[in-house]
Amino acid sequence: MYRVVSGIIREARPQQWVKNLIVFAALIFSQHYADVGLFLRALLGFFAFCLLSGGIYIFNDIVDLESDKLHPGKKTRPLAKGELGVIDASTGAGIFIIAGVLLSLALGPSFAGVAAVYLILSVLYSLYLKRVIILDVLIISIGFVLRAIAGVEVLRERLVSIDLSPWLLVCTLFLALFMSFGKRRHEIHLLNDKATEHRSTLGEYSIEFLDGLIYALMSATVITYSIYTIWPATIEKFHSRNMVFTIPFVVYGIFRYAFLVTQKKEGGSPSDLLLRDVPLIVTIILWFFTVLMILRFS
Repeated sequence: MYRVVSGIIREARPQQWVKNLIVFAALIFSQHYADVGLFLRALLGFFAFCLLSGGIYIFNDIVDLESDKLHPGKKTRPLAKGELGVIDASTGAGIFIIAGVLLSLALGPSFAGVAAVYLILSVLYSLYLKRVIILDVLIISIGFVLRAIAGVEVLRERLVSIDLSPWLLVCTLFLALFMSFGKRRHEIHLLNDKATEHRSTLGEYSIEFLDGLIYALMSATVITYSIYTIWPATIEKFHSRNMVFTIPFVVYGIFRYAFLVTQKKEGGSPSDLLLRDVPLIVTIILWFFTVLMILRFS
């Protein structure tokens, strides 16, 4: 039993749950991060997405069981390695998803609605959409935007006036696309001739095409974030023009990530890279505390 539970948890990829931290964006940028009640709601929203995404990860690995055996990294997962059976994995996925749905419903209809859209898109992605070039990456990126919107909706039950700047949502989309195309680039480089055996869409991408998209999205992310910091609504909301001072951190972080993807051939797991590369970690921490200080003293 312990081995089964351990296998299910590893298949749910808790190290990837860092992606769900974006749920807290609305809490931070609404300047209500000191409100214990709202923080607890955001925390529950975070847990709901951890459960849903964990269940989807397991479901996706069940669907990709045979192709994952051809991947140098994915073949070490419990399912692909044969340490966890499909029936046990299916049970685990069901428990994660049902728990996530129930928690989402408890947090209110608007949050549950966003969570439902995320769940449906994720299932469609696992079953079919990941085999459609461009759309495979776009669906993943939309998932990040839905997390950010869910962070708004989980607070709206208690804080009617809350919202998140459209510029931040667009920036989130571009950033997610940037990292996702970087992941595709890494997969092609890692698998070489076996890339299409693992996933058919990898045969339709090329390194040159992906590099063009990566550089374009790198620029788009920096530009949209910069516009957000100087946008009249942002200045009015925070009663400060100081958000502009956070731009250098974003510029360095984006350029550093692009360097690691294109020059060091990394980026297979964006979450792992963000948690492993010291310069990126320091940059994110400095950006976060700079934002908090600006919001605190605005």
